[in-house]
Amino acid sequence: MKTRRIIVEKHYYLMMLPGMLWLVLFSIVPMSGIIMAFQDYNPGKGIFRSKWIGMENFRYLMQLDDSKQVIINTLIISVGKIIFNLLVSLVFALMLNEIRNLKYKKFVQTVVFLPHFISWVVMSTIVIGVFGYTGVINAIMGWFGREPYLFMADASIFRQLVIGTEVWKEFGYNAVIFLAALTSINPNLYEAAAIDGANRLQSTWYITLPGLASTIVLLGVLSLGNVLNAGFDQVYNLYNPLVYSTGDILDTWIYRLGLQNLQYSLATAAGLFKSAVSFIMITVSYILAYKFADYKVF
Repeated sequence: MKTRRIIVEKHYYLMMLPGMLWLVLFSIVPMSGIIMAFQDYNPGKGIFRSKWIGMENFRYLMQLDDSKQVIINTLIISVGKIIFNLLVSLVFALMLNEIRNLKYKKFVQTVVFLPHFISWVVMSTIVIGVFGYTGVINAIMGWFGREPYLFMADASIFRQLVIGTEVWKEFGYNAVIFLAALTSINPNLYEAAAIDGANRLQSTWYITLPGLASTIVLLGVLSLGNVLNAGFDQVYNLYNPLVYSTGDILDTWIYRLGLQNLQYSLATAAGLFKSAVSFIMITVSYILAYKFADYKVF
């Protein structure tokens, strides 16, 4: 019976084949390299002949001041992105939902949705063109006799810059989710509220927001699984040595450790630590999503 089903559904399995090959080659096979985290890895000797040192890399990693700072930076940037992405997307979706001109509504939705498809390699050029030393903002400041300011080299505002540009890029995509959830709210509730004398603000507070509560909780809880993913592409394309103190995150730090400083074992240990914590957070997030939003993967 199973063999017959496979024959009937062979086209579906063939469609899955490229994705499965990609998963095996780029996600499963490279996992064998995590053994370097427990070795004093020497490229000349290779994995099988390098000295085994157990948990020494992890102990050394936890003693570094840099590791503590990048974890703090990662958490601040990630949590800031989660909170502001939810808030801005929700407010924008509510505002867009009030527009009655469908053509204008679709136009605005399309415009704010487009940045989601632009890579950070391109987007970083736009951000630098706006906030750079010779950028648009400094040009406007020059019209009023102000000296140019090094926005991209100021460590005190770099986190805010990263969070703000991420929200600008992604809030249109997240708003689509809320707009879809808004369609599930029974319009009769608004009619009943209007009959009772409720204005638009009261209808939003007592009908719309409770109707979106499960979606808000679901998106917020599922975001916990990515709390250590602060956005390598974005930070790598925007940061510089002057903002390492507040802008360096786990991914960029691991990149420099492994590929620039050639500390392969330490970089692997840091990457394994991040993966282990992320796995725990993803598991917890799905448990919470099932408990509070009745969402489950399997």
